Amino acid sequence: MNETLIEKLNWRYATKAFNPEKKISDADWSTLEEALILTPSSYGLQPWKFIVIQDQELKVSLVGASYNQKQVADCSHLLVFAVQTQVTETDVNKLISATAEARGVEESSLDFYKKMMIGDIVEGPRSENCVGWAKLQSYIALGNFMTSAALLSIDCCPMEGFVSSLYDDALGLTDKGLTTAVVCPAGYRADDDKYALSSKVRYTADELIEHID
Repeated sequence: MNETLIEKLNWRYATKAFNPEKKISDADWSTLEEALILTPSSYGLQPWKFIVIQDQELKVSLVGASYNQKQVADCSHLLVFAVQTQVTETDVNKLISATAEARGVEESSLDFYKKMMIGDIVEGPRSENCVGWAKLQSYIALGNFMTSAALLSIDCCPMEGFVSSLYDDALGLTDKGLTTAVVCPAGYRADDDKYALSSKVRYTADELIEHID
């Protein structure tokens, strides 16, 4: 398993050209959706919505909002990571209820946890930049998705090159209290994508990792 993980991480790259004729199977995509659901988040609040776009007309219409990057249209599945623009006490109560049910405890036993979340994300200083906080959470989900996809030999391309407001308009996110954080086309690389053969540029472990024993 150790060798498989490193092999797949070396295999993956930010795919610049997808084969539009090759689609991800329902079984594989279902597995990736389960991986997304299992992504950890701060407090476990899960301040996101994962929007899966397969509609070809919609994907094509989003190319302009993505600085004309064709991966958006040519991929099998376009995954949009949308995040909440505000976290409310209702969101906290939802998590408390779900936690109590899943763990077989009384909601009242989680009062300290509830007050801590409200004092931080709902009413505290971080509530003033909830979108920034939620976007950080979405990148945890993005990393989890990319690694999971690589393990299934599925290509993807994480993208920050897009106009968030145009995505929000196209997907009707504003009225839902959401905004686009990051997008990730997924599918299979085209045979002529020259970037597939490019060497990875990574600094050495000596430069990036420090051990404190």
